[in-house]
Amino acid sequence: MSYRTADRLRTVTLDDVRGAHKMLSGVARTTAVEGSRRLSSQVGAPVLLKCENLQRTGSFKLRGAYVRIAGLLPEERAAGVVAASAGNHAQGVALASSLLGVRSTVFMPKGAPLPKISATREYGAEVRLHGQVVDESLAAAQEYARETGAVFIHPFDHPDIIAGQGTVGLEILEQCPEVRTIVVGIGGGGLAAGIAVAVKALRPDVRIVGVQAEGAAAYPPSLAAGRPVSLSHPATMADGIKVGRPGDVPFALVGELVDEVCTVTEDELSAALLLCLERAKLVVEPAGASPVAALLSRPEAFEGPVVAVLSGGNVDPVLMERVLRHGMAAQGRYLAVRLRLTDRPGALASLLGALSVVDANVLDVSHVRTDPRLGLTEAEVELHLETKGPAHCADVQQALRDAGYTVMG
Repeated sequence: MSYRTADRLRTVTLDDVRGAHKMLSGVARTTAVEGSRRLSSQVGAPVLLKCENLQRTGSFKLRGAYVRIAGLLPEERAAGVVAASAGNHAQGVALASSLLGVRSTVFMPKGAPLPKISATREYGAEVRLHGQVVDESLAAAQEYARETGAVFIHPFDHPDIIAGQGTVGLEILEQCPEVRTIVVGIGGGGLAAGIAVAVKALRPDVRIVGVQAEGAAAYPPSLAAGRPVSLSHPATMADGIKVGRPGDVPFALVGELVDEVCTVTEDELSAALLLCLERAKLVVEPAGASPVAALLSRPEAFEGPVVAVLSGGNVDPVLMERVLRHGMAAQGRYLAVRLRLTDRPGALASLLGALSVVDANVLDVSHVRTDPRLGLTEAEVELHLETKGPAHCADVQQALRDAGYTVMG
């Protein structure tokens, strides 16, 4: 199954997805579907998590990349392939090329996380670092394709890619035949389009909801305009769905087959990632957690059983630490307080004793003694505390007041 450049905008059918499914047998894993009691309780119906974060290379991208490269003509394979990505697509192309014996070159931005660069190389690709953002890497990859004749493998804007991603939809229908709603993150639209093609052909009654990060939501204005619209400065921690313009091929399919596209905030993404880690014991990247964020923000809007697609788990450890702290803060599990006390021996110990009574964990303490606003015998103390939620935060602040301290902020 291969589409030439001339008919790149050709539509994708159920037969294409079924063909991709056969092609991927023994290559891509049939990833697990796991129930979530926490989300089921909030939605009021069964919620299942489709764990593409446990796919080979850590995301669904292997599916489409393998189908696209496997469909190349012999002379195209001989010329090699080239791609541009900050992570998931890079690894999918690298592994698919290695499995098929095709030479691959992947352009990645210089600031790409080191674990993703290392993994892409280990899967067999030649990695070239170029530019500060993916758009610059993309331009370099396309120029390389023109100069060398290598086939450019687009991350989402090609029928073969969409057909490969659509195999996720076939698996969902096999694993959860009673599904009523499928929730999936959208960047360029390849995964959502592929799932929609497969599912709507077999179960037109199933509602499909796409989720975008609020700061990188190109689909709502594009759907309203009836054509792909570019965002000038997409901004979100969810780099897997940080795409400034929908792909032409997936846009047509999403507009026809996806029932709704909603957005989630950065706070909601952080909370969703934290829930996946704490409650489901799953490492999920922010983009992969976007369907969970949508369920948390609007639990009443989804008819069950619901399947939420966790599209990937390739998260940089540094980003993970920041996102987890952000998620805990959004849930009221961090508290920063500033107060004044008499600058004398034992004053800080008394303050910490008051906090221990209410079981607040002190993460950091800082003193200010030289501010002109302070009295001669005063010191200002700022405390960063780990708490158990908003109610506990209120209890901590009240305990400080009861102990005679004035909470400044």
